[in-house]
Amino acid sequence: MDDNLPIKQRLYIQFGKHDALIYTSNLDVAKTWERVLRRADLPILYSQGFNTRPRIALASALPLGISSECEILDVSMREPIAIEGLADRIQATSPGGLRIYNIYEVPPRSASLTPRVRSSEYRIHFEDTIDMVNLQARVDKLLGSDTLNKQKEVKGKQVDVNVRSLVYDLRIDSNGDLLAHLAVGDRGNVRPQEILTEMGLGDAVVSMHRYQLHIDPD
Repeated sequence: MDDNLPIKQRLYIQFGKHDALIYTSNLDVAKTWERVLRRADLPILYSQGFNTRPRIALASALPLGISSECEILDVSMREPIAIEGLADRIQATSPGGLRIYNIYEVPPRSASLTPRVRSSEYRIHFEDTIDMVNLQARVDKLLGSDTLNKQKEVKGKQVDVNVRSLVYDLRIDSNGDLLAHLAVGDRGNVRPQEILTEMGLGDAVVSMHRYQLHIDPD
């Protein structure tokens, strides 16, 4: 954060993306939040300069088509406001599919949120019947491998990068859903769809949900 800007209060808004909103891009979600906060008439701090922007930042980009309950918006205020009743106030100006779960205050000079995000946990639900024994065999094969290659652009060329170390955990829960704990952020990114493709399940009909973000302490 810029020390020259008079940040009087920092809020983290934990929210979820559901319904049609899961097909909205990260950039458009940020724009949606600008409108929501403006309609809620909150004392948002704006950047200085010719093209002023609200001082808000999303913790982590969420791939299209994935619902969530753990997204976080970092909001800087030019004056303090009460937390009590604020979630209802913001929810009242929010579009369908945007759900507010929690709002809490953090120190105004806290480190930026986005670089502190380290990993995400996803629930992958198979919409069609799937052989659990076969699925477990695919999980075991991936976890037993030292290699998981991902295409990445380096100096204008597409090269294979081994991202196996960025898959922290992969298991099947009691409901038959696949739970994936994957790296996100500065250390690298692995998407759940890439895991399915590696397992030979890229064409499976699934619904995905991000239920936890892991963030380094300030």
